[in-house]
Amino acid sequence: MIDNPEYKGEWKAKMIDNPAYKGVWKAKQIDNPKYEADVYAYDNIGYVGLDLWIVNDGTIFDNILVTDSKKEADAHADKHWAKIKEGEKEAKEAFDKAKKDAEEKTKKADEDDDDADDDEKDEL
Repeated sequence: MIDNPEYKGEWKAKMIDNPAYKGVWKAKQIDNPKYEADVYAYDNIGYVGLDLWIVNDGTIFDNILVTDSKKEADAHADKHWAKIKEGEKEAKEAFDKAKKDAEEKTKKADEDDDDADDDEKDEL
């Protein structure tokens, strides 16, 4: 390595003085007579919309609870989700095993086809 005699340290953008600077810009605030500070002031929300991007195959969503209380969410989970947790785990393991078996079967079939192609080339 050769030293660079013109090197003056890490480069930084030059800053110039701005006497008119008044701090970080903020949008102007205007009165909105329809503004409600508490958007959760509804007695009954009948629907929930979810916009999801699923990356993993086989992802399932059900039993959705909307609440602002961790205590209520934990109680609901203990009452409902804990009962089906093991069954879902077993179902996923069975699904994964079946998927793996199918992939192995397909791979073996592909290898058999490749061997048959090689035999045909040898005969020619």
